[in-house]
Amino acid sequence: MSLGYTESDERQELRKQVAKLASTYGREYFVEKARSGEKTTELWLAIGKAGYLGVNLPEEYGGGGGGIGDVAAVCEELAAQGCPLLMMVVSPAINGTVIAKYGTDEQKQRWLPGIADGTETMAFAITEPDAGTNSHMITTTARRDGDEWLLKGQKIYISGIDEAANVLVVARTADERTGKLKPCLFVVPTDAPGLSFTPIPMEIVSPEQQFQVFIDDVRLPADALVGDENGGLAQLFAGLNPERIMAASFSTGLARFALDRATAYVKQREVWGTPIGAHQGLAHPLAQSKIEIELARLMTQKAAALYDAGQDNEAGEAANMAKYAAAEAACDAADRAVQSHGGNGITQEYGVAGLLVAARAGRIAPVSREMILNFVGSHSLGLPKSY
Repeated sequence: MSLGYTESDERQELRKQVAKLASTYGREYFVEKARSGEKTTELWLAIGKAGYLGVNLPEEYGGGGGGIGDVAAVCEELAAQGCPLLMMVVSPAINGTVIAKYGTDEQKQRWLPGIADGTETMAFAITEPDAGTNSHMITTTARRDGDEWLLKGQKIYISGIDEAANVLVVARTADERTGKLKPCLFVVPTDAPGLSFTPIPMEIVSPEQQFQVFIDDVRLPADALVGDENGGLAQLFAGLNPERIMAASFSTGLARFALDRATAYVKQREVWGTPIGAHQGLAHPLAQSKIEIELARLMTQKAAALYDAGQDNEAGEAANMAKYAAAEAACDAADRAVQSHGGNGITQEYGVAGLLVAARAGRIAPVSREMILNFVGSHSLGLPKSY
């Protein structure tokens, strides 16, 4: 008998195998790569070769034929082993979903196999310096020039574009009938003339960097447009709900890793002849984290199930709630892990202090906790909007 709150045997086995693979790399590998300015390419390609990277993509294009819940499980288990790969959120989940849903057969054949096996990683570019969360204020524009498109604008905080073959750019085109600008999606090769990017120095310890991207009259063929140019926000949000679900799994994985490190430490660290984990001042906060993490995981599972069932409105609400709960759980777990270690918590040797910034990013990206509260207030509770 299958219970509504349990995962299938297949997904539980998927989690086990991903954790097994990731554990052969582990946190030390991840941090060493990050601090030396290298990439985790070996792990990325290993996940792709094993079939885990594109587990949510259609089988005919090299994927596993699963849903967003499956790729979210992969993302979580990687993070839980100390290897939180940000491009998992971007390449297979956002871009893979959008292309699989709205791309032509030719576009799917062209881009999805490389996304699935990790050899053609794709970045995603939506955020702009003056737009932030308000995607209606995006100023990157696309205009027709004969049978081609010309893109112009700039983006900021774009993850991993330096290790991507292509980037899915959100631009705006003028509606021929109304003249109003509407969002459109374009696949742009990262070596296209006119496209350039510069790294943004970050405090976060990660091999995946953030970039400012400049798009200066980048010329694209007609088939660079993914989906219908009149498709509007529906096509954009096909990628943003999975993004929130993946961000939640990223955070719960980080939280699990932090809690595991803290629990192991307080069991073996003895002061006055007893393990410090026996003291409620340490035991209770860690128990609280366990509860918070499991609640966030359950909501993430609900969001994924709703999305995979095609219930987009309900999935949007659940995905926002899951992402909020997971980020809070991760921040609390990271803070408690550092506190549990005492002075050791802020050393590189014990490797938990770096989790503070990584976990904190979940409260900001890909959508801030305040905007989620706005969404829940106006959409879930029916309160008047303040903006």
